[in-house]
Amino acid sequence: MRKFESMIAVAAAVLTMGSCGNKGQQVTYEYNDSIEMSSVVDRDTTVYGICGDGSAMNTLQLLTDSGDTLNLSVEEAKDADQCFGGFSAGDRMAVLLKDKATAQLVINLSTLMGNWVMPNPLDGSSETGFRIKEGGIVEGIDQGSIIFKSWRIYNGQLEMVMIREGGTEEEETNRYSLVTLGADSLVIKDSEDVYRYGHPQEVKHNSKIKLEEASADDYRI
Repeated sequence: MRKFESMIAVAAAVLTMGSCGNKGQQVTYEYNDSIEMSSVVDRDTTVYGICGDGSAMNTLQLLTDSGDTLNLSVEEAKDADQCFGGFSAGDRMAVLLKDKATAQLVINLSTLMGNWVMPNPLDGSSETGFRIKEGGIVEGIDQGSIIFKSWRIYNGQLEMVMIREGGTEEEETNRYSLVTLGADSLVIKDSEDVYRYGHPQEVKHNSKIKLEEASADDYRI
């Protein structure tokens, strides 16, 4: 019983010390900075959603996947060349926010998805690239030694996970910054190189065979 009373007395003393001379002040608690900071650094801050009908030239109405409706100014993003692919109602979007009313970076995922190729860097005789699809699916186009596993936008960068055959066959994660994204062009870069892609060109077959018009002599017996 005395032990229990002693515990109450100690608790009361702690409460008294915390309240005396500090009325109106909140007590803050220290935490492990390294753990908290690492979790923030590793967190993807991209906001996904659909472009709404309320969008205008310098305003993006974003209907987020979480059910919110954000009316974002994109003027700063445009001025900094950080608005990629434009936007129109119904487009799938990925956005980095500066604050609740301002977009820092805008990526039109509907424009990004599709087939992207470049001349084969080995001989230039063929085209090679990748096919970006919904749901994080990415497929190689004439990629003999690379198997693509997945893609996503991570903090404004295009992230691709792949496996190089003939090596250790471990998953390799590459991140690229967007330079240009348009209806027919995609330019991305990493820390060393710049890669320029376009949509595959349709192959037109020109026949040298010419058909002559029928004449009356063709029907004579």
